[in-house]
Amino acid sequence: MALGSAAPAAAQAPTGLDSLFDLVVSGGPLMIPLALCSVIALAFVVERWLRLSPGRLGGGGFARDLVAAVRDGGVPRGLALCEERRSKPLARIMSAALSRWNAPFLEREKSVEDAGTREVKQLAINLRPLVVITTIAPLLGLLGTVWGMILAFANIGLHEGMGKPEMLAYGISQALVTTAAGLAIAIPTQAAYFYLKSKVDRFARHSEELYDDVSKSLDTRVAPGA
Repeated sequence: MALGSAAPAAAQAPTGLDSLFDLVVSGGPLMIPLALCSVIALAFVVERWLRLSPGRLGGGGFARDLVAAVRDGGVPRGLALCEERRSKPLARIMSAALSRWNAPFLEREKSVEDAGTREVKQLAINLRPLVVITTIAPLLGLLGTVWGMILAFANIGLHEGMGKPEMLAYGISQALVTTAAGLAIAIPTQAAYFYLKSKVDRFARHSEELYDDVSKSLDTRVAPGA
């Protein structure tokens, strides 16, 4: 009787996994949301990487053009250039500065600070999905492992496999697949988040440096006539 009931249990433990696909499938149904997390993470990383490129933000080329414009034509020329490149966050920040250039100093500084904070916040808030995936993916993997362990022990108990350690080992190995998948998704996503966040921080510093350069250029331009 015992041998008859143990035979099916032994048949449920295959000798190995032939491919990566077999390994993924062995993780169970929770591999589906994990795969969805990986696709979403990749999509957001690519989209943000393209969106945070210097050309899209307003890189060195715009900065040089703006400094030259205000040096040659003053505030009106600078404002015209900013309006021409309104799609760039850096141009919108500098437009807020130049449009209030003749206002009191504190009012102008407040306008620039508000515009810079708004643009930086918008760039950073679009990185939040990466943070969510970094948090959720390991938890889904852990849930899959716990569920897999429950099924492994239940399978051994139902098929009288307490004397068959290979069945327990195989069940545990399958259960750990989801944890490995969750970590494999979370680690590169976290690294990508920090890299993209550093690009946002560099943009904020670049904005401050450009504002200083524009201020010096305008002060130099009006100095001879003072």
